[in-house]
Amino acid sequence: MKERKPPDINWEELGISNDFLFGKVMRDPELCQELLQRIFPDMEIAHIEYPELQKEIKPDADARSVRLDVYINDEKGTVYDIEMQTISGRELPKRSRYYQCMIDLQLLDKGQPYSKLNKSFIIFICLSDLFGRGRHRYTFENICKEEPTLFLGDGTAKIFLNAEGELEDVKEELKAFLDYVAGKPSEDEYVQKLEKAVRQAKENRKWRHEYMTLLMRDQENIERGREEGREEGREEGIYTMISTLCELNIPEEVILKKLQEKYHMTLEGAYGYLKKAL
Repeated sequence: MKERKPPDINWEELGISNDFLFGKVMRDPELCQELLQRIFPDMEIAHIEYPELQKEIKPDADARSVRLDVYINDEKGTVYDIEMQTISGRELPKRSRYYQCMIDLQLLDKGQPYSKLNKSFIIFICLSDLFGRGRHRYTFENICKEEPTLFLGDGTAKIFLNAEGELEDVKEELKAFLDYVAGKPSEDEYVQKLEKAVRQAKENRKWRHEYMTLLMRDQENIERGREEGREEGREEGIYTMISTLCELNIPEEVILKKLQEKYHMTLEGAYGYLKKAL
């Protein structure tokens, strides 16, 4: 059995932009509530709660799993999902759509009316500018294309925060947080509290072990995918070879011999592939 080696990472160098550490730090309700208040300065958020929700949402065996970083709601029942996104890619908008779908499935029990769906925000904190407009914040809601002032009113919004923002489009409090995510030093009081919480989180041996375990699991899944891809490619090559030789009217016994030689298989194995191909 192949020995599993721990991932090559330096736990001590991780910062708030690491999604695992971010999720752990945001378990502090005061820190999490202050971040929400900076994202929504015009909203009154008196209290937040961490509802009982599976860390991995997976409604069926064929669906992708969703591992939420920070899932909370306020005293009005509004749901907030805050995700630290370290990847930069055009798939993030559709990922936000998928997260919204999975959360809605959790919020609505079978047979309940759609009116029971809570108002919700999907918030992605990104390290780079996904949309290339220089903004710190991009907010998306469903509106009518023909009547831009007409909102669908489905109670959902998706917000992409950009740590590389250049415009003066957000208040200094939120900008200070995003600068901190980008690795810039700050004397902001909230940022200092976050930095202290990050240092304390990295001293937690249990969390370090949990993080390493998750990394090893992810690496195993990646390697498994590679192995499956190699096997799929091998089988494709086998069937292509059989098809080509058959079109050339090569006798079956010759095809079997060539399969054994090229793909190092037994006569029984070669015959099995040939039988499936024909």
